[in-house]
Amino acid sequence: MVGTIELPWLEGTETHVMVVIEWRSGSRLLRVLTGSDPSLVVYGIPASAGLRALRPIVVDYTRLGIEHILAGFDHLLFVVALTLLVRGGRKLLGAVTAFTVAHSLTLACAVLGWLTLPAPPVEAAIALSIVLLCGECIRPTDSLARRAPWAVTFAFGLLHGLGFASSLLDIGLPEAHVPTALLFFNVGVEIGQLGVIALMVALRLVAARVPVRPATVRRGLVYAMGGMAGYWSIERIVAALTGPSV
Repeated sequence: MVGTIELPWLEGTETHVMVVIEWRSGSRLLRVLTGSDPSLVVYGIPASAGLRALRPIVVDYTRLGIEHILAGFDHLLFVVALTLLVRGGRKLLGAVTAFTVAHSLTLACAVLGWLTLPAPPVEAAIALSIVLLCGECIRPTDSLARRAPWAVTFAFGLLHGLGFASSLLDIGLPEAHVPTALLFFNVGVEIGQLGVIALMVALRLVAARVPVRPATVRRGLVYAMGGMAGYWSIERIVAALTGPSV
């Protein structure tokens, strides 16, 4: 098979479609088509299986991980709030590392079927974690989140990992290469997360040189994020309580 596979109905949507091509030789090609990339060029039978067959999986799932952070506003707001709360490069690094370890654990456990929780309560808890983190940002007194942010981000990371898993399971995983897809989805999440943190740190440095009151801007941003997360919390809690029972 040589040519282009196009799904024009997919363009502009948020749907993901997994395409699996299997040749008579037994070699397989797996790609995920999205609304921003709804076509696939097939160049012919691969010369050999093995690592070359994994290349599309590495590229696709890394991209999906990055997109999930940048388009998943709840996770994005959590990372932004974290950079506003934690001062000092070492503390921020520790908090981010703890968050990464925690969400990697629950992501793997949920995807591999070792941990199963209903999605609505998890999504509500994720929104509440943003509210709590924003509350810590404006708290005038000392707290555990300021003294040991790694402990708080580890606990919240366990929740966010379940949210990542829900999205990844909705997208789908290649049956023969689940560990590879899981690993590189997580790599993509980390790339997106570190990119957001780097941007926030850069903006903080720029704000320090601009003749405005950074504290006022920071407080306004925190209130806006907290208000949005509070709305999500109420909406998701109501959905979880009134939704159909399984």
